Amino acid sequence: MEGLLARLERRFGRFAVPHLIRFVVGGMAMVWVLSQLRADFQLHLTLDLDAVRHGEVWRLITFVFLPPPSSSLWILVNLYFTWWVGSSLEQNWGAFKFNVYYALGVVATIGAAALAGPMTNVWLDGSLFLAFATVFPDVQILLLFVIPVRVKWLGIAAAAAFAYFFAVGDWNTRAAIVASLAAYAVYFSDHWSNLARQRRVVVRQQVRRAQVESSSAPVFGQRTCAICGAREADGVDVRVCSCEKCGGKPRSLCLTHARSH
Repeated sequence: MEGLLARLERRFGRFAVPHLIRFVVGGMAMVWVLSQLRADFQLHLTLDLDAVRHGEVWRLITFVFLPPPSSSLWILVNLYFTWWVGSSLEQNWGAFKFNVYYALGVVATIGAAALAGPMTNVWLDGSLFLAFATVFPDVQILLLFVIPVRVKWLGIAAAAAFAYFFAVGDWNTRAAIVASLAAYAVYFSDHWSNLARQRRVVVRQQVRRAQVESSSAPVFGQRTCAICGAREADGVDVRVCSCEKCGGKPRSLCLTHARSH
């Protein structure tokens, strides 16, 4: 995936919109203010393809500007957090890669709306946080401005929420969740498969080390060659071997047989 993105960036990188998340968050703030003046204002911005077919084509874009659902007290915090997550990803990835990630989520959400009905951007914004938690797992934030928590734990909680609402939600919710995770799957499938392979290697190394260091291995001074019976107590140099010929299990061999077996 990295190679494909690099090739696309060389060809289309000049079209990337720098600081895209600023425009998104700025639009959210504007929509929130206008919705305070008119309660039904946001209803005209949701992604409803039936309305699009009747000429309201702006809905294909305006749904990304719907502010996160929160009270007036927390809206500024939520908007700042959305900006921080998006700008951190763009700083790490570059404008083009961030644009592509966000655009993939938007296009997938439009596709899901064609199948399952009207949608908002709630799960799309949630996928941004999952990406942030994957890229910056050790960053700490103050939960409720008091409790320091590593982002990876919040990412795990967010992933659990995705799974829960997918299980209990209706088909509209499920389609929105799948669409929001499309870009995440494209960007991070290699990341998770590499981690899984590394984990398997570590586990195999730990098992083999435990076998070699297990208490069942003969104690120094009491070892006996498994082939000729020579004893370490008689001054014979007896080694512990765990090679493939020995089946990977520790086996005591005198120096002569250790070299020739």
